[in-house]
Amino acid sequence: MSNEHYLKNPLIHSDRRLGRQSSAWVSQFDCSHVRPLIICRGPIRKEAIDVFREMGIQHIGILLSEKDSIVYQNALAPELRVMPDPERIHRVPDYTGANKEERNQRIQQIIGIARDNGYNSIFAGYGFMAEDETMVAAMESAGLNFIGPCSRTVHDAGLKDEAKRTALKTGVSVTPGIDNATALALIKRYPDHDALVALIHSESLPLDPTTLEPELETAADQVLAAGYAKGVDLYTVDELSETVTEAVLRMSDQYPSNRVRLKAISGGGGKGQRILSIGESHRAGEMVREILNEVKTTGVGDNKNVLVELNIETTRHQEIQVIGNGIWSMSLGGRDCSLQMHEQKLLEVSVTVDSLALSLKEAQAQGNAIEAAVLEQDIRTLSQMEDEAARFGEAVGLDSVSTFECIVDRDKHFFMEMNTRIQVEHRVTELCYALRFANPENSEDHFVVESLVEAMVLLATHAPKLPKPHRVARHNDSVEARLNATNQALQPSAGGVIEYWSDAIDGEIRDDQGISLHNPDTDVFMKYTLAGAYDSNIALLLTVGDTRLDCYQRMAETIRQTQMRGKDLATNLEFHYGLVNWFLGQNINARPTTRFIVPYLTAVGELKREALNIDLEHAWQQVCALEVAASDSAGDASFLSTLDLKHTLLLRPLGMLLEQPHVLSGWLSVHRDSYTMINERVSWNDNPIELLVELYHFLNMDYLPGAPAAGMIWAHDHEILQDAQAFYAKLEGLLSAEDWLAMQTQLSEASPPEGAAVTEQEWVAIKAAHRGYQSGCSIMSILPAIAESTAYFTLCVNDDLTINIPERLDDSQLQTAMAKVLVPPPVANSDEIIAASGGMFYGRETPDSLLYVEKGDHFQAGDPLYIVEVMKMFNKVYAPFAGTVEEVLVEGDGMIISKGQALFRITPDEKIVFESPEEIAERRRTATTRYLGQL
Repeated sequence: MSNEHYLKNPLIHSDRRLGRQSSAWVSQFDCSHVRPLIICRGPIRKEAIDVFREMGIQHIGILLSEKDSIVYQNALAPELRVMPDPERIHRVPDYTGANKEERNQRIQQIIGIARDNGYNSIFAGYGFMAEDETMVAAMESAGLNFIGPCSRTVHDAGLKDEAKRTALKTGVSVTPGIDNATALALIKRYPDHDALVALIHSESLPLDPTTLEPELETAADQVLAAGYAKGVDLYTVDELSETVTEAVLRMSDQYPSNRVRLKAISGGGGKGQRILSIGESHRAGEMVREILNEVKTTGVGDNKNVLVELNIETTRHQEIQVIGNGIWSMSLGGRDCSLQMHEQKLLEVSVTVDSLALSLKEAQAQGNAIEAAVLEQDIRTLSQMEDEAARFGEAVGLDSVSTFECIVDRDKHFFMEMNTRIQVEHRVTELCYALRFANPENSEDHFVVESLVEAMVLLATHAPKLPKPHRVARHNDSVEARLNATNQALQPSAGGVIEYWSDAIDGEIRDDQGISLHNPDTDVFMKYTLAGAYDSNIALLLTVGDTRLDCYQRMAETIRQTQMRGKDLATNLEFHYGLVNWFLGQNINARPTTRFIVPYLTAVGELKREALNIDLEHAWQQVCALEVAASDSAGDASFLSTLDLKHTLLLRPLGMLLEQPHVLSGWLSVHRDSYTMINERVSWNDNPIELLVELYHFLNMDYLPGAPAAGMIWAHDHEILQDAQAFYAKLEGLLSAEDWLAMQTQLSEASPPEGAAVTEQEWVAIKAAHRGYQSGCSIMSILPAIAESTAYFTLCVNDDLTINIPERLDDSQLQTAMAKVLVPPPVANSDEIIAASGGMFYGRETPDSLLYVEKGDHFQAGDPLYIVEVMKMFNKVYAPFAGTVEEVLVEGDGMIISKGQALFRITPDEKIVFESPEEIAERRRTATTRYLGQL
């Protein structure tokens, strides 16, 4: 079979059958008797199947949600390819249910499936149910072994309000804010202990009034807990919204330069969070309703508590991997997850003391004192966070794996929350550290665990017997790119079909749910329909290295060689290629904050806006005319023939680069030192021929005999490029030029340089060949000219590793405009509002709210029109212009809509003016002529 680097990657696959070890101490930790039911989806499901089988576990079942296949037809779980026994595949309508009642039904359904089919364990991965205290407690009560933190840990650490209280008790720093909005709302109605006692009696709550704590807010929390237990509401959403609004107003007065973050206590994975911008305090109530609707806690008796926190504006999001057995707790280094958008992580990087120490040593050796000081502080901060994480784990009785999440602001850090589950990015940690469990009576008698999923099973099965392990270094650095079904503006784009995906390369770790498994009979890739009812993730791509630079270079090479084709397919693969190369061209030790990605996308959008204005054919004609006019051999047919031969050699890669703004961003970043602007004109510091060779390689268009011509440099162009390379390689041996600028200076002289073994006649031929090989190459100057015109390189890394974000890139109007440049809205008639993406349509805030707009309503630009639920997120869509609704074309809430579907028939207030093809062509020629002035 092909795809060996995917099937048998030793970095993630090994024999984990401890029961077969000769040591009696080691073999006692055998887990082959575990019979797990996997109740999650995504890459973790396939990973769990692999790890379980490698541990000797055979009785494995998976739970499938029908929601994906209903919303996206033909979206079948790829894990079915490795589950030959249909009796081990179980189906439910969805994983969590739409409300509390359905959620409880689903829990009982899962328990019934487990009992009826002989499962004794439940694995929830990083699914939303993994942090549901009610679900975990129900599994425990049913006698099922939950592979993950116990219900006590989920309550004390997983609920965000309880976690902050525990953090404060254990001396962990937390962000300013309130964690008991529901208690404060209750106290406004019942302002003292007597009122609370009366409430207990009137509602017949299961709480002894004599056990109320003296502190009023704590007593209110006790009453609320009793209300949740009985399934009654003791406050209204309106009262909660009013309390939250008051808290936001107070925080805005206290911290006028900061935004405010609202978080549902049961949220996670970016779900159930909103940020209120400065001056938006009046929207707090609206945001509370959105949050509760998103996490589905709008039912009677649901805990609707919402945290109000100060938003640290220069936030770096870092998290510490923690593991424990209920007695001991330890940390396993950190991960930087700052590269995210809309609370969704995109690129995660390991943060370890060893790696930071290496970077510090290099900075000191290069005399970068400012960078060295930052790295020294990072080492101190990481050590403090690891210590706090371990202490917090002990305080909550952590008996599995969890993540201690923090926000870092220069030399300060604040605890944010603990995710009581394994994280999507857990491999970033396990590729850096393994766990060595040793016999307390004989340290040589030991076994090593390299998988956190394996560690979870061991802890769920043998926790009391497991001694505290030692962490063992595997690799200094690792990085993970989340390959998502999103468009170039990182907006969700589900429902496409992957028709081809190239095999994994050496060094690539690909967690893809089993999508890359080939047909066992034909050994070819099998088509896969992307689902999106839950999230946009397709796969996780990881690389490791001895240094962070090595790690990033391997990631760039992995993405460069990755080929993916399909129908209606949009992914963020190009985005990752551009982003990784941006850091390689700037500084891989840069410290981006969580607000970096949107300005970065805006800068890429500016590149595309300029690229769209370039008419390459017009530019080529002008370049050829200028070079012919300036040439001594203007009437020489051979010179004209040379230019003609280089037409496709130059325009094919340039055209492809201009059509891919993220790839253009990456290429410009790694070549920012390849040119200098002199008198507002581009002067190359490197030989354009070598840059052209690198460009073909960067675009993965290297010449491969027998490969399809569409995907590589054409044969005759390859010959020209090879000849040119050979010419300059030989020339370097003849001339003593230190660099390209020196060689150009020598070649501009009438006679050969002194000491060169070249005759006058040969020198004339060399100069003529040089002119021929360089002919037409000036058109490549369009690339840096675009960067200069957009001030692209003003988005850069400072000496202290912070990132300079130009003020223009923070402008919300420009950000919106550039997102539309990256992904133009679907073409619509002037009297329609159409769906920008597919998903589930809702015409109102909550089921009890009024519709945003109805037939006959007039709306202003910026007014909300509808909500679309796509990939677990609720996205509110606002009117792009003012108008009147003539007809609503979607019948009711919960309807499935597709991208480009007409939703409203409208009459706009102003007539929309369209640009004609002739006007577009003239605009492009004018812009191109302007750029040619810089060549």
